Amino acid sequence: MNKTPLPTITIATVTYNAEETLPHTLESVAEQTYPYVEHLIIDGCSKDHTIEIIHKYVDANAGNAHPHDIRFIREPDKGLYDAMNKALEQASGDYIVFLNAGDRLHDTDTLQQAFGHITDANCPAIVYGETDCIDHNGHFVRHRRLQTPKQLDWRSFRYGMLVCHQSFYVRTDLAVRETYNLDYRFSADFDWCIRLMKRAKQFGESIYNTNIILTDYLYEGLTTQNHKKSLWERFRIMVAHYGWSMTVIQHIRFVFRAFLKR
Repeated sequence: MNKTPLPTITIATVTYNAEETLPHTLESVAEQTYPYVEHLIIDGCSKDHTIEIIHKYVDANAGNAHPHDIRFIREPDKGLYDAMNKALEQASGDYIVFLNAGDRLHDTDTLQQAFGHITDANCPAIVYGETDCIDHNGHFVRHRRLQTPKQLDWRSFRYGMLVCHQSFYVRTDLAVRETYNLDYRFSADFDWCIRLMKRAKQFGESIYNTNIILTDYLYEGLTTQNHKKSLWERFRIMVAHYGWSMTVIQHIRFVFRAFLKR
């Protein structure tokens, strides 16, 4: 942990041609009451007005009475998860979370509620919470259908991705040991979260449920747009972590549950 009274949170935002959705994200970070924030923005050489928006954000932050740290990196990448790996390399906070263009922290005191009581003597490996879904205008759509378990561990995700990636904060010293697997184009975050929970169990580290809504998630993200491909990748990931038998049984249950909801 660092020398501040409370942990520093690295919020990593990956962008590419995100001029329409990025302002909501930047605004939600700027409004946080929590004082120890590093905002790491990784842009894959956007060709729209994304860069101008980021520069205005940096300038406005510099004029604040209590500015947070902003680091901006602009360079080509091999896609979303390659850019996220770059963020892992650059992060200097005690915890890291990925909040991409269009996603928002749920409230102005979200980080204060989640981390305001965490000290050097009490620093869980993973901090997680609930997620709401929003549209492109930042308006509430619905609560996320998959609710978080009371106590999360690596086996929890055999029932699906019960915690949204954007509501999954990982202690950075653990996160940097597990990079995103670029063999997965749409669901590498699913695999990454499972591996980190396995690592937490391996080292006897705790996983902490905040019991609050942490994130407003833009419903039409990359995974949503490529839903079928994402589901196939998740099937492969589940086989890798839980085995064929468990994965097939769970998918039969998924199909049956979907049928009952019709």
